[in-house]
Amino acid sequence: MVCGIIGITSSEDVLDKPLGVSLKEALKKLEYRGYDSVGFALIDKAGRLVVRKSKGMIDAVAAKVGFELFDGYTGIGHTRWATHGPPSDVNSHPHTDCSGKIAVAHNGIIENYMELKEALIDEGHTFISETDTEVIPHLIEEFEKKGFKPYEAFKKAVELLRGAYAIVAIDVNDPRKVFFARNTSPLVLGFGVKANFVASDAVAFLNFTRRVLALRDGEVGYITPEEVVVERLEFREGRPVWVAVDFTSRVKNIDWTVEMASKGGFKHFMLKEIHEQPYALASTIASAAESVDKLAKILTRVDRVLLAGAGTSYHAAYVAALLLRKYAGLWALPVVSSEAQWWLSTVKEGDVVLGISQSGETIDTLKAVREAKKRGALTVAVSNVIDSAIPRESDIAIYTKAGPEIGVAATKTFTTQVTLLGYLSLRTGVLNGFLSESEASEAFKSLRELPNLVRHAINTYEAKMASLAVEMKDRPNAYFLGRGLGLPLSMEGALKLKEIAYIHAEAYPAGESKHGPIALVEEGFPTIFTIVTADEGELIKSNVEEMRARGSLTIAVFPKNLEDIARLVKTPIKMPVVKDVAASALYIVPHQLLAYYTSVKKGLDPDKPRNLAKTVTVF
Repeated sequence: MVCGIIGITSSEDVLDKPLGVSLKEALKKLEYRGYDSVGFALIDKAGRLVVRKSKGMIDAVAAKVGFELFDGYTGIGHTRWATHGPPSDVNSHPHTDCSGKIAVAHNGIIENYMELKEALIDEGHTFISETDTEVIPHLIEEFEKKGFKPYEAFKKAVELLRGAYAIVAIDVNDPRKVFFARNTSPLVLGFGVKANFVASDAVAFLNFTRRVLALRDGEVGYITPEEVVVERLEFREGRPVWVAVDFTSRVKNIDWTVEMASKGGFKHFMLKEIHEQPYALASTIASAAESVDKLAKILTRVDRVLLAGAGTSYHAAYVAALLLRKYAGLWALPVVSSEAQWWLSTVKEGDVVLGISQSGETIDTLKAVREAKKRGALTVAVSNVIDSAIPRESDIAIYTKAGPEIGVAATKTFTTQVTLLGYLSLRTGVLNGFLSESEASEAFKSLRELPNLVRHAINTYEAKMASLAVEMKDRPNAYFLGRGLGLPLSMEGALKLKEIAYIHAEAYPAGESKHGPIALVEEGFPTIFTIVTADEGELIKSNVEEMRARGSLTIAVFPKNLEDIARLVKTPIKMPVVKDVAASALYIVPHQLLAYYTSVKKGLDPDKPRNLAKTVTVF
């Protein structure tokens, strides 16, 4: 989940406006991070907890609940992008405990929330929402019942959480503090004059201060108007101990505009979203078991699976079909949604049709799902937006956790799609006995390692792809060639270059290149190979030789142990050797970076490519 979080604690009248207004203004700057519901909680001047929240965009909610009517010195706010539970007034943040004295806002995924929730219910706690977040205020309440003071109770609660999260909390029993905790999900502190701030992005408080501290994973603490405390959990002599962090050298003065800050300091949203992929993948993997197990059990009993998608989502469908065949032994076929009607004519009861759409609103995919349902097939939505049209009309919905994607060219939604569907393939193969325990263990391990691998790939190859973009920007054409899983990744790479750099790029099966396409190859013509496995590499060597012989600018993304490929191509991009189920998300990263930097070197805006829209809702 990528949501907007703000926490403010101030001395009397230092904000020069009601606290509710300050929270609203901060949330407006964070609206790009979440837009389906909004809420705030503050401790008013009488020491009471006030919570107001509702489904909808900020301006509409602000008018409805009256942000400007409420004042205090300590408060938190949240703008939501739904993961657990559809957008609704009840599921909006902040969430409270049974006593109505503790309020929490949260960004991320609490992996173990169900077991925590069940234990809390056994202790007499009552839950009213469908969110994972609601367990946090109840945990704090439970520890306070056991005699812990509010901050200690907050830390005890955090110790029990598993997952990726950024958390802020307020408690009427300690009314001048905002507690916070970070693990994977971004959270920053702002140091003001008689006021301090905590937010998911510095943009939220730039009108108050530009002195910022980026929190690190595992750090917790609190802010008051005059004090900032940061701690982290360490194990000493086998016992967990909270230790104070000296953060003074990490405080930075930033010179960002509000627009720059909303992009996290990146020049474009697309680049920011490429860099967000490790977090998006971690969130998706953390929630995968819960979301796909029911579907995996169903797939063990079916004969045929059809996967429909448009654009990037079609490429994800192609990857998923190959993985379902390899790891689960299923008959699986990817189809372009706008062409699906010619394939759906033979779909019948007992078949499964997956409609893959990052927005959940793609009209051709929605039409395919409707037609499949009419014919008796079980329909499954794979989307990044809860309660969107395709999930609503499907029998089952599973979700990626990429968060809002502002750039038109899909990046983190593609990598989370192929990862979620790869996880589904593995689970299905385990349940139907097609996949051995040792194979499954190794493959699941590679998925868990993906966030770190993708982070390393971005850091390793960003400069190299920016340099290569200088060479690519003046080329009018390019081929992307691959075999096996390398083919849909080549298709995605070509699409990215077309979309944002306006270069005519075509993807072909590498073995087909000599059946026509090679006629266009001449001196300097770029051919970009995507190789995922050693088997693909062995088969593709002759295709590389054919292109070299005609003077092509040869580039290859491939496992670093394929030395023959490294020697053959002009520009080798050596990637970690991983299981193909993980390589599908990892090996696309250089293509994303190449497309982005080629666009920028041409003086284009990669966030707003001409003639394109983020969500296609017309036939």
